[in-house]
Amino acid sequence: MSVLSSMFRLLSLAALLLVLAPAAHAQGGLGGGGRKGQRLGQLENAKIAFITTRVSLTQDQAQKFWPLYNEFSDRRRELNRSGRLLRRDITEGMTDQQIRDNLTQSFALRQQELNLEKEYFDKFQKVISLRQVAQLFQAERDFTKEVIKRVAGAGGQAAADTN
Repeated sequence: MSVLSSMFRLLSLAALLLVLAPAAHAQGGLGGGGRKGQRLGQLENAKIAFITTRVSLTQDQAQKFWPLYNEFSDRRRELNRSGRLLRRDITEGMTDQQIRDNLTQSFALRQQELNLEKEYFDKFQKVISLRQVAQLFQAERDFTKEVIKRVAGAGGQAAADTN
């Protein structure tokens, strides 16, 4: 890719972020308030940029894709939150039946998440190509890995700074 092409793509991406970021914030996005909300907003903006680049979304595709993706993410986030609450609730004082019920609910939530992915797999194909859908799922995994790597690196650096 030429330098000019790369610069154009970067400028297009920056323009897209300027359009999408205020809309995500107005909808309540991941933002919240204060420093933590600001960091989550930055993380969300980085994810938008990462996915837009990796999936090679055109402006037209991006306008149709991002509202759909945000809907998918919100629904998936709620399922994950429910799953975390269930796993947190397992205690030593629970009976075997309560543990069984808790785990059965956890399995049901994981199945709901799989069903959600299948549902949006079909919906995404209506606005982006099959290849782009595959790139989307890979980009999500890669973004998560990159964030974990950076957090682990920053955590190691913070520990080194305190010594």
